[in-house]
Amino acid sequence: MKKLLSTLACLLLAASLVLSGCVTVEVNQNTGEAENEAEAEKDLLDEILERGYINVGTEGTYAPNTYHDEDDNLVGFDVEVAALVAKYLGVEVHYVEMEWASIFAALDAGQIDTVINEVGWTEERAAKYDYSNPYAFVRGGILVRGDYDEINSFEDLEGKVAANESTSTWGALAQEYGATLDPVNAMAQSISEVLNGRADCTLNYITAFADYMKQQPDANVKVAVTSDPEPSSYIPVRKGETRLVDAINDALAKALESGELKEVSEKYFGVDVTENN
Repeated sequence: MKKLLSTLACLLLAASLVLSGCVTVEVNQNTGEAENEAEAEKDLLDEILERGYINVGTEGTYAPNTYHDEDDNLVGFDVEVAALVAKYLGVEVHYVEMEWASIFAALDAGQIDTVINEVGWTEERAAKYDYSNPYAFVRGGILVRGDYDEINSFEDLEGKVAANESTSTWGALAQEYGATLDPVNAMAQSISEVLNGRADCTLNYITAFADYMKQQPDANVKVAVTSDPEPSSYIPVRKGETRLVDAINDALAKALESGELKEVSEKYFGVDVTENN
């Protein structure tokens, strides 16, 4: 009889808990906490893998890195680098075209996941973004009019006018050497400023200059100064996204090992810029 009464009491207590919702509330609370913890642990790499694509900011006006061909297709070295990164991440790539002056603001706002557009390294940027390993090494140069002989070294920039984007590493370098900046929004505009005499020079990678002179063989311009090869291209992401940086580095390493990076470089530059030679 005592055992029977004890069993009935337990059954009544269990039924009371179920009816009152206590058990259900406890389970839901625990489940909710677990779900919240899982959500909190998700980072940008998780988001990219879940959505199935990576948003890449690029200019689309900077040949041969990122530009439109005669059929208006977005092409270029960095365009294909982005495709290779996406391939090894196992996702697709969505290109978001915009002017250089607004591209990092879009990265800050989360409108894009990264920028693949021959992004150079600077201390100021490194304070805000985490960088991948470099994937291209290119000589820098100073382009002037063909009949202009006053610039024969970077030190000769003192007191000159350089046409460059105000937020670019080249614009900053020109000012470091004492040049006054003529701010522009694209490389074609910078060369136009040199040709019309509003600027004495423009700074950029010689691969970009070579592509312009290939397309405009009669243009009255020349590369007056070149520098030693240096890392020219990194892939930045917002601070703290270390797993995404590691995944991008792994993708770049695989593309380099497979020879795909070299193939893309030779396709657009005519030389391999993926090794620091």
